[in-house]
Amino acid sequence: MITSVELSKKAEKDILKLPNHIQRKLRLWINDVERLGLGEVQKISGYHDEPLKGERKGQRSIRLNIAYRAIYTIKENGIIEFAYVEEVNKHDY
Repeated sequence: MITSVELSKKAEKDILKLPNHIQRKLRLWINDVERLGLGEVQKISGYHDEPLKGERKGQRSIRLNIAYRAIYTIKENGIIEFAYVEEVNKHDY
């Protein structure tokens, strides 16, 4: 069960530029993953967790609101699996 979230340097920089309410939603997602496990959090419809296609195949995203999403990958480090947030961006629709 994945209960660890790590942020890339890019994600850390991206987060500093986000509105406060988007930062809070991302922190809530991280807390939920650490408390419940990624498998359970993926079932929560409010996050709209989905696999990505095309150039981003192998990555997943969660929606932080209609405009912002966080892109993450499930990584294996030895036998420890964790979600690695690669970036947080304003999605182009």
